[in-house]
Amino acid sequence: MPKNLQILAGVGRVVELEVKGQVTQRSVLDALEASHPALLGTLRDAQTKRRRPMIRFFACEEDLSDESVDAPLPGEVATGKEPLLIIGAIAGG
Repeated sequence: MPKNLQILAGVGRVVELEVKGQVTQRSVLDALEASHPALLGTLRDAQTKRRRPMIRFFACEEDLSDESVDAPLPGEVATGKEPLLIIGAIAGG
């Protein structure tokens, strides 16, 4: 998770979550926002639930940012063997 959001939520670099049902980007973000309400509206729009444009998702060495938010995440993420990385993209020139 980006450093500024770690500070906002009062967490470290790694956050462990229990996700009920299928493990997807949506269910992970739902669980993250439920356990850390300070993050509401930071990773995705609070109303539309669309991912913020500068937030990227990676797992198992793949960029999952453009995948459907309801697509199942890799099994290694669902079992906790691999992390879902939430990265704040860096832009500039």
